Amino acid sequence: MVRGKTQMRRIENATSRQVTFSKRRNGLLKKAFELSVLCDAEVSLIVFSPRGKLYEFASSSMQDTIERYRRHVKEHQTHKKVIDENSQQQLKIEAANLMKKIELLEVSKRKLLGEGLGSCNLEELQKIEQQLEKSVSSVRARKNQVYKEQIEQLKQKEKLLVAENAKLSEKCAVPALAVVKDKGEKRALEEGSPVSDVETELFIGPPESRIKRFHPTN
Repeated sequence: MVRGKTQMRRIENATSRQVTFSKRRNGLLKKAFELSVLCDAEVSLIVFSPRGKLYEFASSSMQDTIERYRRHVKEHQTHKKVIDENSQQQLKIEAANLMKKIELLEVSKRKLLGEGLGSCNLEELQKIEQQLEKSVSSVRARKNQVYKEQIEQLKQKEKLLVAENAKLSEKCAVPALAVVKDKGEKRALEEGSPVSDVETELFIGPPESRIKRFHPTN
């Protein structure tokens, strides 16, 4: 079973707080002494009680340790300042390089658009021409690909429409109408008959009615 961490907070009872301070202070001073002896470390400890009483321990000279600490802090701050200045300088250099690259890209863009070509020599113009031809080839290849994709989509739509039309024809079952105009004109031309004698209208009905229409009884 894992117990939750107990939140540390100030002891409200003054007597308990003083007893705890005395115990923890003595233990802290003991640990500082042991650390200096066992590890040959330069240790200095300063503790002020709640009433302002000073308790201290120093493995050598407290003043020397404090001075050493101040020098270390100063050197650290100086070193950090140098690093910050170097970082800022490096950022400035990188920003300047990026600005130069942007300017070169802008010049190249204008040349590709046909602007500012007066200062270009023959070799530069040939390079620009090659770049443009390469770009045009890429655009054409992409355009052809889009055309093929659209054609395939239209074919798929056509198949769907044909299938749908066949289903509708089966459901409706509409009979075919006989259109005889073009066929009649062709037969008349083959037989040598005038085109005017041939039926040129759409006629629907049984063959008997059609015969009576063309050969009326006197």
